[in-house]
Amino acid sequence: MIADALRDHLSQQLNTAITSVQSVRGGDINQAAKIETEKTSYFLKWNHHAPQGLFEAEAKGLNLLRAAESLRVPRVIVFDDAQSQIPAHLLLEWIPTTRPTNRDLFAERLGKGLATLHQQTSPTHGLDHDNFIGTLPQPNSATTDWATFYATHRIGYQAQIAAARNRLSASRAAQIGMLQTKMASLVPAAKPALLHGDLWGGNYLATDDNTPVIYDPAVYYGDREVELAFTCLFGGFPQTFYDAYHATYPLPPDFNQRISLYQLYPLMVHLNLFGGHYGAQVDSVLAGYI
Repeated sequence: MIADALRDHLSQQLNTAITSVQSVRGGDINQAAKIETEKTSYFLKWNHHAPQGLFEAEAKGLNLLRAAESLRVPRVIVFDDAQSQIPAHLLLEWIPTTRPTNRDLFAERLGKGLATLHQQTSPTHGLDHDNFIGTLPQPNSATTDWATFYATHRIGYQAQIAAARNRLSASRAAQIGMLQTKMASLVPAAKPALLHGDLWGGNYLATDDNTPVIYDPAVYYGDREVELAFTCLFGGFPQTFYDAYHATYPLPPDFNQRISLYQLYPLMVHLNLFGGHYGAQVDSVLAGYI
């Protein structure tokens, strides 16, 4: 459980004693716990080996999503990436969650909320700061052209990481290079939409009144089709979710032609994080567009 130094630090930050600490699921990257104080409860995540700036970037992303007021997002209480005497950590409000009691109502609210989020826009794709997807850096240099942004800052950057990790064969590198040169003919111009950025079935929950809660973002502005394609990759989103999204903010009729292309980014992220069979999936997507 959390070390005494971190416990004491949080008590000072909150100006109240911590009465209990209960371990909870924190994903593949961080440790996590429910922190109870004399006043209220909090969600804490911490990491002894976090990349510098990981939790600051997450806090900024959560604040951006909260400001959109389209879906419920945990409030940031405090974060610290210094890792001097204590590990890097992020403290959020505790939101009691459960399985949806009405799955259709929950999915409808999630679909409508995401569609509303995607109507938040920006003059450029990217963000005013770089952040992370998982523990991998995610560059967000402001770019007016979507095809350039996706080819360079998403596919191209992950290819650089793959090369450094010996996960980029010569043939895979050649195909990625060809895809980058063709990108402008494969994707249309897109209005920059505010994206959660890492929206899969493990990054949302429900409150007891079927209100969706989203968390663990990798926020940036980009083509909203990327977000929808990601939701199709690992499952967890029922048809009611897609129906509600389309009813609120319809997608172009040819969206299906780009789903696998936009799934290439999370697949390359998973290849770089976990290796294994993700390489074959990356190659399969590339073969479909080269």
